Amino acid sequence: MRRDNWRDSQAWKDFGVELSTTSNEAAKLFDATLTQYVGWYDDDSLGGLEKTVEKMVNTDPNFVMGHVIKVGLDALGTGRSYYLDKDFQTEVQNLVGLGKSPNTLPHEQQHINAVKLWAQGEMTQACQIWESILVDNPLDMLALKFAHDSYFYQGHSPQMRDSIAAVFPHWKSSMPLYSYLYGMHSFGLEECNHYAEAEKVARKGLELNRNDCWSTHSMAHVLEMTGRSSEGIQFMSSTENDWNICAMLACHNYWHYGIYNIERGLYDEAVGLFDTQVGPRAVKSGAMLDMVDACSLLYRLSLEGVKVKDKWKEFNEICRDHAEDHILTFNDAHFLMACLGAGDKTASDKLITSLKEFAKGTGKGDNQRIAQEVGVPLCDALVAYDAGDFATAVSLVNPLRYKIINIGGSHAQRDLFNQFLIHAAVQSPQKDHNRLARVLLTERKALKTNSPLTDRLISRAMAVHVDG
Repeated sequence: MRRDNWRDSQAWKDFGVELSTTSNEAAKLFDATLTQYVGWYDDDSLGGLEKTVEKMVNTDPNFVMGHVIKVGLDALGTGRSYYLDKDFQTEVQNLVGLGKSPNTLPHEQQHINAVKLWAQGEMTQACQIWESILVDNPLDMLALKFAHDSYFYQGHSPQMRDSIAAVFPHWKSSMPLYSYLYGMHSFGLEECNHYAEAEKVARKGLELNRNDCWSTHSMAHVLEMTGRSSEGIQFMSSTENDWNICAMLACHNYWHYGIYNIERGLYDEAVGLFDTQVGPRAVKSGAMLDMVDACSLLYRLSLEGVKVKDKWKEFNEICRDHAEDHILTFNDAHFLMACLGAGDKTASDKLITSLKEFAKGTGKGDNQRIAQEVGVPLCDALVAYDAGDFATAVSLVNPLRYKIINIGGSHAQRDLFNQFLIHAAVQSPQKDHNRLARVLLTERKALKTNSPLTDRLISRAMAVHVDG
């Protein structure tokens, strides 16, 4: 279900979101840009999202909200560092300059401030501004979507849930983009462990629009977290042609498809999905979300004993170019997996050294604190594990177990680090670590009773002799 009836300046005003541009064409292209962003797809009739953005800012070079969404998309893409990419820094500064025009509306100025803060690493402050915009105008979909994605990046599940719940009553079913609220709300519910309600809301989103890949994504999370991996495989397979047309999220949804297969021990199928979908899509897009998906899937397979060493090289080549970005600790940990997987010691040493230097500093946003508290020890643990020093890996990660949420991502994504700790504890020469592995597996089994992956790990842990 694709939109093509774009709103001009007056239509935006009638809707309740005023734009300062006098160009109807720019206003329509803003609608088209926002729609592709919310729907995670490229509209081929417009040349895709990138071309739409280009046309929009060329149509009205002083269009404030046009530049807000352009710079905001670059910032939230997490592939451009304000502190390392001088061109990006200039774009942010030019955006701030546009805000000095007397024609700039108050909510547009707020958007400028939020995007600038986000680009500078101040994600929490940016979200506070977007939320204040939504208090005044719950119909501002750009503020809602930017905040939603940012909460996801920060692991702020209650905020993700509540942000959508607060605006939902103000929207009518006849409004453009209305149906997408269901997938967004569902994901917030799911990340807060409200699985039954999340499933109901996701199914409603798909009933309204079967191509809503974010509702599909939330449904995939529900099935993952409730131990319904067989149903997950069936769900992703039977709806594949509905969601794989959303190019910006297809790689991630194939990742979900892949981890169901790993859960069930269907390694050939998981490797097949990596080779045909996740890997090629990640290399083609170079998008950070896709890169971390590729790294995550390969690392999970390697933990399970599947030989994937020959697959790391091209991902390492992309990841090492971002070794000094430090935009998200979540990204850093996955980039390091690629360096280690490819056996590129120069790249892994560079990333670790740079991360430690970054973590010592101040003034570069939320991730600096997270890198210091979680990122450095977590990455040191990955290096130790790779070197066969499982005891050190356990000693570094076990105290962080309940802090890893701060690196962001979803419960399903961060579960990689739970699995990592269990594997390290099972293989550690220290008996207390072997006992810890059993405790962790008891917790894991209690949380998700139907998990073949957990059962395999339990069998492995039981085979390790523990005295006393």
